[in-house]
Amino acid sequence: MTKKKNKGGKKLTAKSLQIELLKFLLTQPKKQFAPRQLTGFLNIENNKDSVEYALNQLVVAGSVKSYKDGRYGIALERLTVDEPAAEKMPKVSAKKADKKAAPKQKTTAKPEKVIEGRVDMTRSGAAYIVTDSMENDVYVAPRYLNSALNGDIVRVLLFPTAYRGRKQKERKPEGEVLQVLKRSNEFFIGTLRKSRKYALLLPDNPNMPVDIYIPLEGCADAKDGEKVVVRVTDWQEGKGRVPIGAVTQTLGAVGGNDFEMKKILINAGFELIHSEEALEQANAIPERIPEQEIARRRDFRDILTMTIDPEDAKDFDDALSIRKLDDGRLEVGVHIADVTHYLKPDTTLDQEAYRRSTSVYLVDRVNPMLPEKLSNNLCSLVPYQDRLTFSAVFVFDEKEKVVSRWFGKTVIHSAKRFSYEEAQSILDGNPGEGTQQLRIYPQLDWAVKTLNRLAKNMRNERFQQGAIGFESEEVRFRLAEDGTPIEAYVKERKDAHLLIEDFMLLANKEVALYIDRQAAAEREIPFVYRVHDLPDMEKVAEFARFAAEMGHHMKVSTPKQIARSYNDLMSASKKDPRLKLLEPLAIRTMAKAVYTTNNIGHYGLGFSHYAHFTSPIRRYADVLVHRLLERNLDGRVFRMDKAKLEEQCKHVSAQEKKAADAERESIKYKQAELLRRHLGEVFQGYVSGMIDRGFFVELPGSLAEGLVEFRYLDDTYTLEEGNLRARGRRYGKTIKMGDRVQVRVTAVDLAKRQIEMELVEE
Repeated sequence: MTKKKNKGGKKLTAKSLQIELLKFLLTQPKKQFAPRQLTGFLNIENNKDSVEYALNQLVVAGSVKSYKDGRYGIALERLTVDEPAAEKMPKVSAKKADKKAAPKQKTTAKPEKVIEGRVDMTRSGAAYIVTDSMENDVYVAPRYLNSALNGDIVRVLLFPTAYRGRKQKERKPEGEVLQVLKRSNEFFIGTLRKSRKYALLLPDNPNMPVDIYIPLEGCADAKDGEKVVVRVTDWQEGKGRVPIGAVTQTLGAVGGNDFEMKKILINAGFELIHSEEALEQANAIPERIPEQEIARRRDFRDILTMTIDPEDAKDFDDALSIRKLDDGRLEVGVHIADVTHYLKPDTTLDQEAYRRSTSVYLVDRVNPMLPEKLSNNLCSLVPYQDRLTFSAVFVFDEKEKVVSRWFGKTVIHSAKRFSYEEAQSILDGNPGEGTQQLRIYPQLDWAVKTLNRLAKNMRNERFQQGAIGFESEEVRFRLAEDGTPIEAYVKERKDAHLLIEDFMLLANKEVALYIDRQAAAEREIPFVYRVHDLPDMEKVAEFARFAAEMGHHMKVSTPKQIARSYNDLMSASKKDPRLKLLEPLAIRTMAKAVYTTNNIGHYGLGFSHYAHFTSPIRRYADVLVHRLLERNLDGRVFRMDKAKLEEQCKHVSAQEKKAADAERESIKYKQAELLRRHLGEVFQGYVSGMIDRGFFVELPGSLAEGLVEFRYLDDTYTLEEGNLRARGRRYGKTIKMGDRVQVRVTAVDLAKRQIEMELVEE
């Protein structure tokens, strides 16, 4: 008679057995188990001896504790990357864990550790876990993701690190997701499929690997086959289980501009509409400003004040005032919408704004952080209306240097709403007739020109102190009424744009400096800083070699040299269009600017202190800054819990990245949509990148990139070292980065945002 095997059980490899044991013990951190108990709990066919051996290997590694009664429990206090003792633990080889090797066997694997990080998924379905606690990202194969999706915050078990090669080169870290701590996205778009008893959402998002179960009562009025938005209400985590959700919105006709833009927002994790409760709270806010509120504030309504924004802007975050004081000095006020007066902490309105953390600007629409009642009305600094503001006021001396600053709550009355083009026309000396006929035109003319002069002085000083003048080209579209792109062009930044930017930078810098000074010699005041770390010197050196291949030589031995060289590159690119291709590559060598409570300065701007204070209508980070600044004015000192604030910083940084990805996605869609109307046409462009299959060509104007595959050329091309050039084997012809070429658009895949081209001989 043979012994029955566990029904449904399976025999695990040594490595998998250790992982499963650790995963189970982590869920029961205060309990101890005998090996035979663990065999039953895990429902595996491995015998008691192999389980006991695997546990002893984990004991040697420091991940598990053994007890006198033959039981085992998790050594949770040692399962941390920051535990110094963990780095000194004996190294254990996982490969031979299933063999009863001698206890003195020499091993080369590091002990298991548990880390937390954010999931960054690849197109293959695998992911990298981005974490502050390790130098390298952690690779997670698709089978080890355990329902984690792109952007999720997860706990990850690191596999014992293996070595390879004679020189014992360490492999990059790998691991398995143990637990999803925070979901990045709870809304998904897809096709609804209804049966008699239930419905399923078949998600469009390739990063969502499972269907979503929907009870029939959760379908609302949506019909079978329609495109809908579904919110996941229960993730039902575990193998073989599917999440449960409910339909929140029916999107109607599939395809077309409106559908695609909504799809981009949903896939990025942003809600399309505000909740009813948030809208009710916003609509309940009275529009009239009480006199007692005005009396509490510094009154700027009689001082010349203006806004300068894009022509199509609706939410005006900032305004500038300027006047000459009796002693001849200049006073400039940077007035920012006082969002926190209306947005009260912990209300539904506030919680929803925090979840979003940012407005998302797609090509043809804005998905606002705040309901329209606030963003386009009460908080928008429209002309001819009293508006509540939070201001940074600066006095410039006769040498046009800042000699004093004041921060506080104010009330303003904007006298003029300028578009950038209107303000620029004054600076160019040819204002439009309508502007000249304004009663206050002489004051406006003086104000705009004076502000521009002050801004230029500050800009020059900033560059002298090491700021980098990154101005990567930004594409804009002229759209038809249905959203179809008619034309694309590169946005031109002139003095009117830079004028506003310089005063916003001044306010942001001075607010951060004020908080630092307020703390003085005492312990720090936790604050939301906008930081930008020093560049990765290896990446910069590689980029410098790349630039040299294109004929532009750089000195990059120190951070100061890098800043100077990058500024020289920006200047040179204005004369040589080929060098413009280097600008986005240069930006990629830089660290990403993020929000944090740990101030390390802003390398790109050359500032020791910097924060975001100037856009609270569209950035929640600025809302946090306003609240903290207000509580530290007038000699008061307020310290928020730093750990909680840092958690908020990480959230708004993650949301900012998602919004930027969505914005880029909408641009790529419009570029592909525009080029689809030009199939078969020939354009001139520049070789902008190379891969094994072919080379990319960027078209001036639209900045759209298309791929020319090598297989369609008259020779067999191979890439040379550095992916800077390709050489034909038979004829020896080379194609290199920056080459000007003529191409024909042959195919466009809107769904994949891909453009195919072929080379046309000139």
